[in-house]
Amino acid sequence: MAGLRLGPLLRYVDDSSATVWVETSRPCTAEVRCADGARGETRTFQVAGHHYALITVTGLRPGTASTYEVLLDGTPVWPLADSPFPPSEIRTPDGDAVRVAFGSCRWAAPPSDENDPVGPDALDTLAARIAADPAEERPDVLLLLGDQVYADETSDATRRWLAARRDLTEPPGDQVADYEEYTHLYYESWLDPEVRWLLSTVPSCMIFDDHDVVDDWNTSASWLADMRATPWWRERLLSGLVSYWVHQHLGNLSPAELAADPLYAAVRDAPDGTDLLRAHAARADEDPSAVRWSYRRDFGRVRVLMVDTRAARVLEEGGRSMLAPAEERWLREQVLGDPGSYDHLLIGTSLPWLLPHLVHDAEAWNAALCRGERGERWARFGEDLRRRADLEHWAAFPASFEALAALIAEAGSGERAPATVCVLSGDVHHAYVAEPSWPSGSGPRARVLQLTCSPVHNSIPLSIRLGFRFGWSGVGRALGRFFERHGRGERPSLDWRRTGGPWFGNQLMTLTLRGRSARLRLDQARASRNGGKPRLETVTEYELAPR
Repeated sequence: MAGLRLGPLLRYVDDSSATVWVETSRPCTAEVRCADGARGETRTFQVAGHHYALITVTGLRPGTASTYEVLLDGTPVWPLADSPFPPSEIRTPDGDAVRVAFGSCRWAAPPSDENDPVGPDALDTLAARIAADPAEERPDVLLLLGDQVYADETSDATRRWLAARRDLTEPPGDQVADYEEYTHLYYESWLDPEVRWLLSTVPSCMIFDDHDVVDDWNTSASWLADMRATPWWRERLLSGLVSYWVHQHLGNLSPAELAADPLYAAVRDAPDGTDLLRAHAARADEDPSAVRWSYRRDFGRVRVLMVDTRAARVLEEGGRSMLAPAEERWLREQVLGDPGSYDHLLIGTSLPWLLPHLVHDAEAWNAALCRGERGERWARFGEDLRRRADLEHWAAFPASFEALAALIAEAGSGERAPATVCVLSGDVHHAYVAEPSWPSGSGPRARVLQLTCSPVHNSIPLSIRLGFRFGWSGVGRALGRFFERHGRGERPSLDWRRTGGPWFGNQLMTLTLRGRSARLRLDQARASRNGGKPRLETVTEYELAPR
């Protein structure tokens, strides 16, 4: 009899349809039945000996909430018989508010009976909040902005599992090496009871960042050349991209996109789709324009563009770009192709566009050194520093930073401009709000904001707290201008200021978008003072755009 190994994950939801992802223990027919009669079923497909299904549910009605169950070959397997959580449900949009929760950087939480050295998990506490009162407000979608799994920073339990499988004295040591080991990371992360239930009942959109493959993935051309020279890199990269396609990317797509995807059709028809997916991953590695991981989702009049800022990079020093030309064209088309069709534009990019001023100036200075502005010796120093200090955000690609600024200004201008353009990011292990300003008379009508929220569950060393506070300070800004002069670079075409934060903790931000109004809330996971269960507490909440 087939069993449920992982999932269900509720991924895509619109007015009348949804998709639900599962992994099963053997080939079978996977089915979703809703209490209101909506349903869907499909046969599983196989990758590397594992069995998966993405079930399209049809017949849903707008503005409704329906509980559902998952059946494998006709036998119910979800909800779990002993589950302490309410039944999972699919809620379709009601045409009122759209609530978007987002964050990034999540280490898997340890078992509940073990001490958690980095504090409560924001996703666990969000699940507890929703489960305690299922009728209350919940996110309409959860945007996970990178580092859903850590291939290069494994837990003690995973290291023990790896050691039983292979010799950890051989590269890559206690990091994951192949597809099977990636599946273990997803089990560790998504079988967490609270997270498993949360992902079964709140739709999610995901994008990778570096730790989904390796720290500082695609920093530079010389970094990539060094990695390709190692004996373990190719298997890590291909396994990471294949596992991302299976576990994360497929669920980002709508039923219509899935039906039109030739790779998905080929994998479903194949006895085992591993070779097809490895070839797909190899094309993505060889040519950043060959495979698109970015995607668009519309929630009523809220447009979400999730942008790949890792695999889509052009790394050659003379033409470095955060996005390959084809990716830039795609982003421009999604932003400007149908003006007036959205009231809020959310650009999801794992890496912040607007950083603390000192960090921005240091990265721009480093980029100038690496491209030879101060000579060959400084270029070698710059490359070494770039790798050691993780100087590879938007600021480290100055032309791309300016291109995004120009695109945002164009999107936010004109009579049909949206109310807000928000860049949603994570990565930097703190949360903040930054607001840009353009030279007088050249700025957009829309309110433009950088909203950064990280981590969901990870360490926040004192060095990060002190460093980013200093980076936002006036002294830090003055020091950044010294770097700018030394690098002989140009000042950015716009300025910005921090209008909220920095906040440090395991946290999530939520945007509530209703008509042309926008409201932001930041919640942090905190341990109970009286020995009770951890809880999610609101740190700040305020209007971004008036009603």
